Amino acid sequence: MKFPRRGFLHLVAGAAVLPTISGIAKAQTYPTRPVRIIVGYPPGGITDFYARLTGQLLSERLGQPFIIENRTGAGGTIAVDSVVRAPPDGYTLLITSSNDIYNPSLYPDLKYEYFRDITPVAGVALSPLVLEVNPSTPINTVSELIGYAKANPGKLNYASAGVGTGQHLCGELFKMLTGVNMVHVPYRGAAPAVSDLIAGQVQAGFDFLPSSIEHIRAGRLRALAVASAKRWPALPALPTVGDFLPGFEAVAPFGIAAPKRTPGEVVDRLSREVNVILAGPRMKAQMAQIGDEPFPPGSPTEFAKLIEADAEKWRRVIRAANIKLG
Repeated sequence: MKFPRRGFLHLVAGAAVLPTISGIAKAQTYPTRPVRIIVGYPPGGITDFYARLTGQLLSERLGQPFIIENRTGAGGTIAVDSVVRAPPDGYTLLITSSNDIYNPSLYPDLKYEYFRDITPVAGVALSPLVLEVNPSTPINTVSELIGYAKANPGKLNYASAGVGTGQHLCGELFKMLTGVNMVHVPYRGAAPAVSDLIAGQVQAGFDFLPSSIEHIRAGRLRALAVASAKRWPALPALPTVGDFLPGFEAVAPFGIAAPKRTPGEVVDRLSREVNVILAGPRMKAQMAQIGDEPFPPGSPTEFAKLIEADAEKWRRVIRAANIKLG
């Protein structure tokens, strides 16, 4: 997923590794050496953006580099697996996204179980999906999209960033709730999907707001509704999908996680520090540029409950739509 380059912050890091100390002292003084944040997606995408932004602000507050490592492939499962296998000492973290929490439903042979082997630490951002169409279509509202699709069964194509992505699952949920017959056209990432939607090769699609908001503002895409529970601050005039389909909601949570058995004192320290930076003007300003919102401040337990509920929702969609990889 690509998003505006002006929203990107680069992490500049470089420091000697300090010797490890006792468990009690670690909890009190953490971190005493550089911390790695593992990202399951390429540089330049929204997950990478949140890793670098959060890492830079944590580094400034905690006095140690937070170094970003991109370990891409297999829908983010390679990155999660590497964190699961890392020492549970707080020095290897994961920037986690929606795919991570429902991937076990798509990859039956994974050697880990997310909620068994990963400790959620803190939410960072909320990113809604937006339903959009090519402006050349005669579609201006969600109701018109449903009517057009029902009048032209199998003739309306919708794009996604690939099979099993949030864009795909959102499209399948829309189909189930409306009974429309739209054809799924998967791409290898959000950027080519959005490009073909702008070019008119496909007519519709759901996408995360950061990779579409500039095209929406410029009129290259026509946004019909946002998939948040309430109207979204970045596009306040836009209705919600739920205005037409009550209960429809698709907002991706991004956050920080750690290996299971990471000391509770370290998890709590990180959670408190993330909550502080979420309330700060720099984080809010950076998110506003790309259309997202900071995650509501809360405890690791509250973050875990939210993503567990989100995972169960999308697991049901995966089963109902019989989505399989390969």
